[in-house]
Amino acid sequence: MSARQVHTLVVEDDPAIRQMLVTALQADGHQVHEAESVARAETLAGNRRIDLFLVDLGLPDRDGLVFIRQLRQWTQRPIIVLSARSQEEDKVEALDCGADDYLTKPFGVAELRARLRVALRRAAQSFQDGRTLLRLGDVSIDMERQTVLRGAESIPLTATQWRVLSILAKNANRVVSARHLLREVWGPHQDEHANYLRVYVHQLRRRLEVNAASPRYLLTETGVGYRLLVDD
Repeated sequence: MSARQVHTLVVEDDPAIRQMLVTALQADGHQVHEAESVARAETLAGNRRIDLFLVDLGLPDRDGLVFIRQLRQWTQRPIIVLSARSQEEDKVEALDCGADDYLTKPFGVAELRARLRVALRRAAQSFQDGRTLLRLGDVSIDMERQTVLRGAESIPLTATQWRVLSILAKNANRVVSARHLLREVWGPHQDEHANYLRVYVHQLRRRLEVNAASPRYLLTETGVGYRLLVDD
C-alpha cells in the first residue's frame, strides 16, 4: 500500500483537531477526505476509495462506533479511533466493534504517525498473504488497488458493485451464499435486499462477462448463492 498514495478519511467534528490531522497527513503524502459527522462519513466511504479511517467517537449525529460497525460489514481497511474517552471499557468496546487501534486525546503527531505506519504495514502484509490480482479471461481484478481492468481499459464500478465483487473475489472459486453476501454488503437482517443482490450480480456480469446471458465466470449456484471462477 505504501507504493501508492494513501487515501485517508478523517471523521472528526472538532475543526481545530481535524485541521491538525489534515495538515499532518498531507505532509506525509496522504490524500485526505474530511467528515464532521457519521452521515458525511458514510457518504464519503460509500463513494470513494478509502485506505485508512481515523474516527472520533463523540460525533454530533451518531456515535462513531456505529460507523465502525458499518465499515466492518464490508471492508477490512485499517480503522484507528481518536477519542477523548480514556476508560478501558471504551477502548475494549471500540476494538470489539472492529477498530484496529485506539489513540486517546490529546496525542502527539509523532505517536499518530507511528500508529499509522503500523496499521498500514499490517494491511499490506494481509494482502500479500493472499492473492491480490485475479484474472477472468482478459479482465483483471486488483484487490489492493480496488480496480477492475479489461486489458488496459478501466471498468468503472459503483461502491456497492465493488463490495459484491470483492466478497466473491476473496472467496474465489468457492460458493458464497446469498445470505452471506447480503449480510456483508447491506448488513445483518437484510434478507429483503435479495432482489437487489440479483440486480447487482446481473450488472457485474454485463461488465465482466463476454456474454452476460451465458456467464463463464460469475455463476449462480441455484438455491445457494454465487461463485466467481478465476483463471489460474
